Amino acid sequence: MPASSGNGAVTRSTLRQQIADALRDEVLAGRLQPGQEFTVKEIAEQYGVSATPVREALVDLSAQGLLDADQHRGFRVREYSVEDFRDMIEARGLVIEGMFLALTEGRPNAVRPDDPRSAAVVAGVRRRGEEAQRAAAAGDLTVLIGYDLRFWRELGACFGNPYLADFLNRLRVQTWVCAVQHLRRLTDLRGELWAGHTQLVDALIDRDNDTARAIIAAYNAHSVTLIERLASR
Repeated sequence: MPASSGNGAVTRSTLRQQIADALRDEVLAGRLQPGQEFTVKEIAEQYGVSATPVREALVDLSAQGLLDADQHRGFRVREYSVEDFRDMIEARGLVIEGMFLALTEGRPNAVRPDDPRSAAVVAGVRRRGEEAQRAAAAGDLTVLIGYDLRFWRELGACFGNPYLADFLNRLRVQTWVCAVQHLRRLTDLRGELWAGHTQLVDALIDRDNDTARAIIAAYNAHSVTLIERLASR
């Protein structure tokens, strides 16, 4: 029956996304280690589901650069180098610069901080930034990653270009996957993690792009220096 088939397709698609999200979180939490191998069958048994949505989820994560697929051995968590991290930071900076240009050009879909109708959106982004900063100050990496990804996803949407926002989100997930391979070696991350989220929002609200760019440049430099230091240990 067409209706039944359609509902089944939606259910499978939802399950596929849920599995992909769960596995991504496992990688970010360090429970799936770089280079760790697993099969579709193993993941399907772990989650108690059929192989089809698991295979689709793993293919999605491979397309996002988080896993490597091996025709004979299944999948494994991608291992990134420090050079990979530098390249990701460079790419991330270029995407953010494109967003600044979109804001400067006054894209019709961009959030205008001086527009009362946008106040709730901007306030929500700032709250996300405050939560990320608290997690960073406490050295709680898992909580920080969750709020940081949400912060940048919501901030990216404010620039009015959904393609740039989507690309930035994918890059940020990749950089976190690369970074946690090194960050989780430290038992105490207090004082090590970037916490300039609200300062960036305030600069954008003031339409002070020069200050916003300086904050991003300092953030990028901090990130690269930290990962290089940890990788050299």
